[in-house]
Amino acid sequence: MTAEAREAGSPKGLAADGGRPLDIALLTYKGNPFCGGQGVYTRHLSRELARLGHRVEVIGSQPYPVLDEDAGHPGRLGLTELPSLDLYRQPDPFRTPGRGEYRDWIDALEVATMWTGGFPEPLTFSLRARRLLRARRGDFDVVHDNQTLGYGLLGDVGAPLVTTIHHPITVDRQLELDAAQGRQRRMSVRRWYAFTRMQKRVARRLPSVLTVSGTSRQEIVDHLGVRRDRVHVVHIGADTDLFSPDPAVRRVPGRIVTTSSADVPLKGLVFLVEALAKVRAEHPGAHLVVVGKRPEEGPVARAVEEYGLTGAVEFVKGISDAELVDLVRSAQVACVPSLYEGFSLPAAEAMATGTPLLATTGGAIPEVAGRDGETCLAVPTGDAGALAAGLDRLLGDPALRERLGAAGRARVLRHFTWAKAAEGTVARYREAIAASAAPGRAPAGTPARTPAAPLREPAEDAAPLREPAASPAVESADSESRATC
Repeated sequence: MTAEAREAGSPKGLAADGGRPLDIALLTYKGNPFCGGQGVYTRHLSRELARLGHRVEVIGSQPYPVLDEDAGHPGRLGLTELPSLDLYRQPDPFRTPGRGEYRDWIDALEVATMWTGGFPEPLTFSLRARRLLRARRGDFDVVHDNQTLGYGLLGDVGAPLVTTIHHPITVDRQLELDAAQGRQRRMSVRRWYAFTRMQKRVARRLPSVLTVSGTSRQEIVDHLGVRRDRVHVVHIGADTDLFSPDPAVRRVPGRIVTTSSADVPLKGLVFLVEALAKVRAEHPGAHLVVVGKRPEEGPVARAVEEYGLTGAVEFVKGISDAELVDLVRSAQVACVPSLYEGFSLPAAEAMATGTPLLATTGGAIPEVAGRDGETCLAVPTGDAGALAAGLDRLLGDPALRERLGAAGRARVLRHFTWAKAAEGTVARYREAIAASAAPGRAPAGTPARTPAAPLREPAEDAAPLREPAASPAVESADSESRATC
């Protein structure tokens, strides 16, 4: 595919794959492009779909997505705002709306669910989206839901439905329950994650599910009971033009960079802080820069204080894309200490800059990072000693850093770019459209025959280094935790 085809489609007005350009409705109930995976996915996928010659209308709620509408494809990409009551906005999360803010019964449902400790947004966004899509029947060739999985998307939504599930949020629920202390806290977690029952029921009725890794595919089958033949892997990726090496950016001796948008068990940040304390005995200049909000209390805050690392751990928040890239470029080591990831964009982005990666084997991270010693250093999850050993090795070996950095960049270019993600997604759109037009085809959302027990055969494209019984946590791929950033 030529650059010209990517930017403008074919000379005959076809899309880059030679087919008719599609009108796509891309739904996202959370669109923050700097915190959580939903907004990042929406921003980059929509841009690349437009570059392939398709027309994309992003339909989103607060925080509204940021789109690259001026990226060489005028008129092909736009945003339709579908406002909620924005109950979790800063600086007044869990707010009570004024009487004049209520518009209809969906608003009342949203507030009532929040008041009773639940998380209403997947359900209420899906109901609003259904109303809009039915009113605009015929405007779209396909509807792509970005992990809303709400009841409102069952049945007829005016076009064939394709859904992305980054990973099952039931996994996050279990990890937070594992970390919860006390009966009241566990009850609160169960109530907050009550929406996962809805998502499980909806997922089983979906005709076409996309996911971002082989690990997530197997978990969707196991946790949600979705038929395996309905789940398709389309890897996402890094913006390799933005996240690229730049020799002009000086590496800061001892600098380690990680991304952790909240102090939650899933991210494993507390183990990295403990590892830093161990490493500083041999490398006193070692320091950690965390892209995320500084926790005022909790395990990470306690660990920083306990190990005397106040001056060695810095948190940065609200930086621009350019600032983030230069920060990663300036590090001698990028680290992903997570207990679980459904894909791990931070790993792909760090590798794309040529920064050597130290990562755990949690969830799908090995699918992205590759083999230990070839494209990264890989260590077990939840092991501060192993993280410390990896950091010590990388900080002390410039040749190893250079070799892993170059190999990591090459791996991302081969497998994990947004252009490839868009191409794979369009192929699934066309399959869904063809299937919906087939004689005798049931409408999207019609109950599917589901096996009595979830299928458990090994995924042929699952991670080769997957940790047994890894326990994921609360900051999900679509940023549904209570933490804000």
